[in-house]
Amino acid sequence: MRTVPFIRTKRRSSLFSEMARWRAAFQLFGWRGWAVAAIGAGATLVLIGVTAGIISNPLFARETPVQTQDYIIWIATALLMGLVAGSFMASRVKGGSGKAAAGGFLSFFATACPICNTLVVSLLGVSGALTYFAPLQLYLGIASVALLLWTLHLRLAAMGRNCCVIPPETSQAQGALSDN
Repeated sequence: MRTVPFIRTKRRSSLFSEMARWRAAFQLFGWRGWAVAAIGAGATLVLIGVTAGIISNPLFARETPVQTQDYIIWIATALLMGLVAGSFMASRVKGGSGKAAAGGFLSFFATACPICNTLVVSLLGVSGALTYFAPLQLYLGIASVALLLWTLHLRLAAMGRNCCVIPPETSQAQGALSDN
């Protein structure tokens, strides 16, 4: 029984250290990074919301009602896509854009009307889309949010590695001090 609190303490300290790293990386965003994050989140909301039929518009009519999970996945995707976009302004480190695009693509499939999607209907038919694809949309949404979280984690970790480089003079001077 004594090992359980130790395991919890170990996980908690790891979680807190990760949160501290994320907070430090978010502090590097600056006003330009936060502006890009807000614009990216807004653009994602509009792009996915209009094409998935979550936002009523004359271009697309949704045949099935919007579910609560669709709203949650839609908003979480927009926030994460905005933060990923903002991380590109805060750091010149490349990478992660493919994972972000895949996460956005999965999010669209997770929130869109299952029988309005021509790809799904052409592969499964209308009854197959409602029977097989509609129940999978929740899992697609979870995968989308998880992929975007992983992308954001990798972006922020890369920012943290590149912002705190010790100059060579300092490391040599510290080595000389430790020899004495």
